[in-house]
Amino acid sequence: MAAGRTTLRRGDPVVRYPTELECRVTTRDGAQLDLRPIRPDDAPRLVAFHELLSPRSIYRRFLFVHPRLSAAEVERFTTVDYLDRLALIVEDDGRLVAVGRYERIPGTTEAEIAFVVTDEYQHHGIATLLLDRLADAAWGSGVSTFVAYTLAENRDMVDVFMHSGFAVTTSVEDATTTARFPIEPDTTYRAARAARSSPTD
Repeated sequence: MAAGRTTLRRGDPVVRYPTELECRVTTRDGAQLDLRPIRPDDAPRLVAFHELLSPRSIYRRFLFVHPRLSAAEVERFTTVDYLDRLALIVEDDGRLVAVGRYERIPGTTEAEIAFVVTDEYQHHGIATLLLDRLADAAWGSGVSTFVAYTLAENRDMVDVFMHSGFAVTTSVEDATTTARFPIEPDTTYRAARAARSSPTD
């Protein structure tokens, strides 16, 4: 999908499921996975996915101990408008293995983003794949900046942002790192993304 592609606009009479965001992606080790927007009927699978995460992965995502999702959280996480709130999931043979999402900060062109990847699929570039495609969709929907909050010790997540090709600025307060970066697909970002997509020996 081309960076900056518009998918939905304010004023559309009906919020539709954006099938154009569905795609196959390739991890750093060559695995083929399916990426698509979340749907309300993914609720049971999201619950099962969360319950299989390690306590460390859950803590890194929510910044507190959170072993189970509440019914209200499940509804909110799976019911999105695909414009100001979007969640993308990654599946391996129908099994949910990762979720990335953005949510626009009301009244702004900024959106908060968050990712969680099941433990056995971490360190394969999946969060970067999600970031690229969330940025495509968000930019096309009028979002200009992403903001993320993560534990300062979570260097894995910070490194995803720092190596994205976006111009990232970070600050640390109370052991939490705030990363902020514009998502305009400029020359530097396009080059970094192209390099990630190029096959390596």
